[in-house]
Amino acid sequence: MGRRAILWGAFVVIHVVVAVLGWVMPNQPMGDVYLVYEPWSNQALSGSGIVGITQPWVYPQLALVPMVLAHGFAWIGGYTVGWAVLVTACNALAFWMLLGRARSRGRVRAAWFWLASILLLGPVGLYRIDAITVPLAIAGCLWLVGRPWLGGALLAVATWIKVWPAALLAAAVIAVRRRLAVLGAAVVISALTIAAVVAAGGAQYVFGFIGEQTGRGLQLEAPVSTVYLWRAVAGIDGSFIYYDPDILTFQVTGPNVDVVIALMTPLLVVFVALIAVAGAVKAWRGASFAALFVPLSLSLVTAFIALNKVGSPQYVTWIAVPLVIGLVIDRRRWWGPAVLGLAIAAVTQLVYPIMYGGLLQAQAVPAAALTLRNALMVALLVWSVARLARVRTAAQRRSAVARRGSVETC
Repeated sequence: MGRRAILWGAFVVIHVVVAVLGWVMPNQPMGDVYLVYEPWSNQALSGSGIVGITQPWVYPQLALVPMVLAHGFAWIGGYTVGWAVLVTACNALAFWMLLGRARSRGRVRAAWFWLASILLLGPVGLYRIDAITVPLAIAGCLWLVGRPWLGGALLAVATWIKVWPAALLAAAVIAVRRRLAVLGAAVVISALTIAAVVAAGGAQYVFGFIGEQTGRGLQLEAPVSTVYLWRAVAGIDGSFIYYDPDILTFQVTGPNVDVVIALMTPLLVVFVALIAVAGAVKAWRGASFAALFVPLSLSLVTAFIALNKVGSPQYVTWIAVPLVIGLVIDRRRWWGPAVLGLAIAAVTQLVYPIMYGGLLQAQAVPAAALTLRNALMVALLVWSVARLARVRTAAQRRSAVARRGSVETC
């Protein structure tokens, strides 16, 4: 049996296993699908109102499209099964594009890495809206050099489903030589989306998802919440875990929490801007796409996670995209951080859904597991920024070639 057939067999088995785990694991790892995605889409299909159009919404407007499309597969076994089938189909298209004929060792290794990350992260990576954006983002990144218009368009569509692919889009505009094509495609997709929302009567909610996110508190799983989490574990008065019914998530509170909440978004914006500027300087000085794009995109994506006051476990799916592209470009250099990414995925599944009940009760062992996961994410951020700083410019490459030539002459 050829390695292509083995990989496709592994693809099917892993997706079936992860889909089934959603039904048997504790703490409702697929709860978002039947608790919020299905009601939102039913509401739109029944004419009772459209989230993001007739009312404010936490997601960009295109996120509703896959939620509605999942109904097309609901005949198989209900809406939740339909969602799993839709995600698997999207992953299959991106996997087919990534693997090709399985002749490239880099692409084969990247395919194995992606499958391993899906398995290690578990059902939360399959039963969330983020699962739709990952294959779109992988396909978009793979097309950036040969078909920048198409790559930029796919990344823009993914961004209008869940905001995080904007990090990949920004990295592409900086690193790709045909950046105007990437930017132009993103502008066209955005303009069409906004025009459709406005035409449907949702002008006041076009960018409502931005305000919905910035107004949130400190989510339990976010790295910045670690101090408050351990105060809750220690039973210190004034620090505890609570459920926010408005955004359907668990958060932490404690002394000066409002100050921390107010500081996190500006801190994230400033740090991301500094990374983007550093990447732009490298690009201006002649850094190649192959050397620049992956560390720049990984730095931006991990910053979006590590410095975010929202730390949902499905966010770990994001880091798979730049790591997949890194393995395609240079499998030896990027295998180390890819292994770190797999460790992050495995510990995340341990925290959620396996230990999540204990975490909500402020137990020490689940809190330690979450702290380890967050520490690994920060380590990946530090590594990626350091790697970005070491990207060679055109002048540095010429200097290195000149030094090698002089050594050979001697």
